[in-house]
Amino acid sequence: MALDYKTYEEAKKRFTWSERWEVFDKSRENLNIAYECIDRHPAEKTAIRLKFADGQREEYTFGELSQWTSQFANMLESRGINPGDRVGIVLEPSLPYYVSFYGVLKRGAVAVPCYFLLGYEGLSYRLKDSEAKMVIISKEREDRMPSDLNVEVLFAEDILDLIEKEETNYETITSADTPSVIQYSSGTTGLPKPVLYKHGAVSVTAVYVKFWLGLQDGDRYMCTSSPAWGHGIWYGAVGPLIFGNGIGAYSGRFDPEVFIQALEEFKITVVSAIPRVYSMMINCGKLDPLKLKLRRLTYSGAAIDDAVQEYLQENFGFLASSNYGNTEVGPIVIDFAFDDYKGRIGSCGKAMFGTTVVSVDENGDELSPRQTGELSVLRKGKMNSVGDSGYVDEQGYVWSLGRSDDVIKSSGFRIGPFEIESVLANHPAVEEAAVVGSPDKDRGEIVKAFIVSNSQPTEELTKEIQEFVKKRLSMHEYPKEIEYVDELPRTPDGKLKRKVLKKREQELKGLN
Repeated sequence: MALDYKTYEEAKKRFTWSERWEVFDKSRENLNIAYECIDRHPAEKTAIRLKFADGQREEYTFGELSQWTSQFANMLESRGINPGDRVGIVLEPSLPYYVSFYGVLKRGAVAVPCYFLLGYEGLSYRLKDSEAKMVIISKEREDRMPSDLNVEVLFAEDILDLIEKEETNYETITSADTPSVIQYSSGTTGLPKPVLYKHGAVSVTAVYVKFWLGLQDGDRYMCTSSPAWGHGIWYGAVGPLIFGNGIGAYSGRFDPEVFIQALEEFKITVVSAIPRVYSMMINCGKLDPLKLKLRRLTYSGAAIDDAVQEYLQENFGFLASSNYGNTEVGPIVIDFAFDDYKGRIGSCGKAMFGTTVVSVDENGDELSPRQTGELSVLRKGKMNSVGDSGYVDEQGYVWSLGRSDDVIKSSGFRIGPFEIESVLANHPAVEEAAVVGSPDKDRGEIVKAFIVSNSQPTEELTKEIQEFVKKRLSMHEYPKEIEYVDELPRTPDGKLKRKVLKKREQELKGLN
């Protein structure tokens, strides 16, 4: 069977990217993510396992999901949503999310997942930029919907009632080249950037499901990432379903004790999460390896503490396995899911087959093993920076030493400073603002703002500014720390010297 390799050496020798298409029932000319992930699998098998912060849980089968997504696609057609039209989905992991997401894809429209805690400015930008014609959102978040948007709004709570009388079958008309998903990623300059994926993207995901997640027949899988971000979309909502493995998700404010309970109740064998999830599980004092059936843990979005890896090795007998890359290029370095592959504490893993990762100096010249420089991907004779400094050792393991650009990595979120600075500039007490990532033991980094204010700095003003950002962007983007300064460091031509502020934060936290 395609992608079914037993050892790292075998896969390294025999794998070719062309074989990824062989795992699907239909050809590239007729490919549809919803069909391949849902419709073709046994109706009685469990497709979705949901655990909620209040302790409740839900499970749904492939048959149920196939029916509801077909009805949703028919409902979209009757409401004038055409192939190619954009549909915003502003929901936590839930049945309405998966019905909406896959129903949109089945229709041939384009899903635009948006983080459910986005404020109205952050949400407005994404919906306007994507030219969304419809938005699915929960009633409790209705106040975050921008009033100046001309879009049809459907409430998550009404979805099953709205589709109840629709036909239960739907014939897909997409191909591998048909647009499927728009995800917004945070860059260092400008507003969040849309990344458009086609239905063919599912073929790349299939490779990493086997080589990184290591899913096998019978595995029960759970991912904690929001289905608005790359990891949560492709390795939470999509990837496992390709092979008929049910997906598991956590919904609501994260509680490690409730999550551990979910692992026990659902008999989960494979987990994918951000590193902080594993730290919280260990620190809550309720983690009992003997009560769990875990055989593999994976992580993405940030570096993982050595102490966490040492705990996992001692108590579970294996390390958490890394997935390293970014939204634009996808995973480029992974810890492979083969018995003869051995991960190393502190390393990101090895380059994916067909990919060459090197460290280069300021002139773009490749450095020798263990020499620190800019980590880059060598493609078609050109070096493409990953955005981190680091090195590659003699055995090909890649070691990242942190961001060399301005993207802030906090609890698995990639946060661009520009959007936050733009919102801060609209506060009447803010003359100028600069945002950087400040090192944090639990989150990797936190958002910190340096503000030149026209008002007397007070604790009340700080809270007011923080709430101002929370309301307009998101809970994960507001500045956890604010420092008032007389002026911001700038170059002679007026450009912000963000790296000066970042270096200062690193020195204050004892990292330099």
